[in-house]
Amino acid sequence: MAPRDRDSERTRVTKIQPGPSSPKGAGPGEACIIVIYGPELGKRVALGTASFEMGRSSKNDLFIDQESISRHHARITFDGAHYWVADLGSTNGTFVNDEVIREQRLRDGDQVRVGRSILKFMTGENIEMHYHEEIYRLMTVDGLTQVYNRRYFNEALDREFNRAKRYARALSLIAFDIDHFKHVNDTHGHLAGDNLLRQIVAAVRPRLRREDIFARTGGEEFGILVPEVPLDGAMATADKVRRIVENTPLKVDQQVVPVTISLGCAMVSEADTTPEELYKRADERLYEAKQGGRNRVAG
Repeated sequence: MAPRDRDSERTRVTKIQPGPSSPKGAGPGEACIIVIYGPELGKRVALGTASFEMGRSSKNDLFIDQESISRHHARITFDGAHYWVADLGSTNGTFVNDEVIREQRLRDGDQVRVGRSILKFMTGENIEMHYHEEIYRLMTVDGLTQVYNRRYFNEALDREFNRAKRYARALSLIAFDIDHFKHVNDTHGHLAGDNLLRQIVAAVRPRLRREDIFARTGGEEFGILVPEVPLDGAMATADKVRRIVENTPLKVDQQVVPVTISLGCAMVSEADTTPEELYKRADERLYEAKQGGRNRVAG
C-alpha cells in the first residue's frame, strides 16, 4: 500500500465549477455523481467541464481512502456533449455496471465502481428531483447488492408481523449467511467478497416470489420474509435457495469456487408478542445449521 498523502488528514471533495459550454441535457450543473455505497454514502458531487479525478491521493477531486483504490484511480471528462469515465491504470480496475472498462461513455443511471465504493452517474434537467429520489432509495436499498437493507427489512418485519397476528395468517422468516465467508475475505480480499455477495444475490433474487421480501441484514447475512407461508413451505424455499447457491458457478478472482450457505427458518407462533422473537428464533436455527455442519437448513 502506497503511503497516504500528508497534505490532508481528512476526506476532501472539491466541486468542479461550471465552464462556459452547456449543451442541452448534459451540461455543467446538470450532471453529478452520488456515492451509493461506501464512505460518505449519499454525497453528491457536481460535474463540470474540467476533468474530474478519483483516487486514494488527497489531491484528487474525489478522495476515497480505501486500500483497494489506487492513488489516481479513474477520471471523468466532458467532451462538449457527453461525459466519459476512464481507468488510470488502477490496480483493481474501474467498472461501469459491473463491467470492467478502460474508457466508456457515461449514461444517466450508470453505476461506476472504484474499489469498494459505488458511484451513480446522474444527468438531466431535473437533477435535483432525481437526487432526492435517489436519497430516498438509499434509505431502503443496499447499495452493494441492490436488495433491501436492514432498515427496510425491520420495518417490513414489523408490518408483516402485526398483519399476521391480527388476521391469524402465516408468516415465516428465513435467515442465512455464507459459509466460511471470512476465509474468502482473508484469502482474496474484500473486493472479492463484495463481488461474491453480488453474485449470490443475482442468482437468488429472481427465484423468489414477488411477495417475498429479500434483504441484506448484515455483512454476509441475509433475511427473507415469506408472507402467507407456513414453516414447511419456508423450509422448502430455504432449501431451494441453498441448492441455487451450491449449484451456481460463483467466481472468486476469476476462478469458480464452491460456495455454500446455511439457513434457519421460523414461523410466527401464538406465543409471539414481538417481531424480534420471530427473528431471534430464525437466527437460532441458523446457528444450529452452522453447528450441524453447514450447507443445510434448520427449522
